[in-house]
Amino acid sequence: MKKILVTGGAGFFGGILIDHLLASGFSCDSIDLVPHAQQHPRLTPIQGDIRDRVSLRRLFQPEGYTAVFHCAAVLAHAAKDRDFLWTSNVDGTRNVAECCRDFRVPKLIFISSNCLWGRSFDRPVREEDAPDPAEIYGRSKLVAEKILSEYERDLHIITFRCPTIIDEGRLGLLAILFEFIDEGRKVWVVDGGKNKYQFIYAKDLAAACLRALEYHHSATFHIGADGVKSLREVYQSVISRAGTKARITSLPRVPTLFLMRLAYTLGVSPLGPYQYRMIAEDFSFNTEKIKRELQWQPTCSNEEMLWRAYKYYHDHREQIRSRQDVSAHRQAAKMGIIRLLKWFS
Repeated sequence: MKKILVTGGAGFFGGILIDHLLASGFSCDSIDLVPHAQQHPRLTPIQGDIRDRVSLRRLFQPEGYTAVFHCAAVLAHAAKDRDFLWTSNVDGTRNVAECCRDFRVPKLIFISSNCLWGRSFDRPVREEDAPDPAEIYGRSKLVAEKILSEYERDLHIITFRCPTIIDEGRLGLLAILFEFIDEGRKVWVVDGGKNKYQFIYAKDLAAACLRALEYHHSATFHIGADGVKSLREVYQSVISRAGTKARITSLPRVPTLFLMRLAYTLGVSPLGPYQYRMIAEDFSFNTEKIKRELQWQPTCSNEEMLWRAYKYYHDHREQIRSRQDVSAHRQAAKMGIIRLLKWFS
């Protein structure tokens, strides 16, 4: 039976990917810093750190892997220690790539990010556009991509650059939005919320990952939903289906971005440079390449996937509040100074 290694398998997307791999008949090993909630006869969960090179190599020794899915990453809003983020995302990536090379794993599939860009474009971003990250998480992902490119002579490296991954169970910073909607408060947008920001449905990304197993080249692919509507339209769609008294209210662009930047500098806001820029600007990926070369198509719109994530939050809110020892996307991010905005909502 073909065996796959997933790094970050206890995380939000890692768990969804493992479900797809198991359903397709694969056997999976998974390594993560936090405990795994999943149980399956063909899943071997390992609580460990990919920065520990010796332990990681020991994991590779018993039998060869058909492929490695490298999903593990430490997020900026979840890490107070910048060195921890950098060594996890950069040094950990090099350790995974070295093990793949040394133990003759033929394929490494890497989950990268649209955080490689900290500014908007007047068109969808293509694979050949030069990255220009605005904060440490984006820079760590860019360096990780460059490290992986050094191993393309030894194995196939396939990179998926993803916008925000959404499905049932996705929380993190989105939980702040969901709390405002659930309590019928004002949902704040910047400059009318007319900007368009692309998401990717987690199950669509998992489907692309499975297709990548049959792709025998190194490549970078941009992935995302089609038919992206404005944030105002997407939020209003969720509010209308939720049936709460929440209503959308606009903030002026220039003073809002200044105050967000100041709050982040003072360490009182969970929204970093990437987030506070992108909530006010357009960003989407050009997905022509992945549709052509992997025969992949998205199945879920921004508004539908955000509704599914909100509905999960609504149905499990009390349980979510008590969660511990789970990945950053499986728990609600701390509001910080945004709680003051909630009082005026």
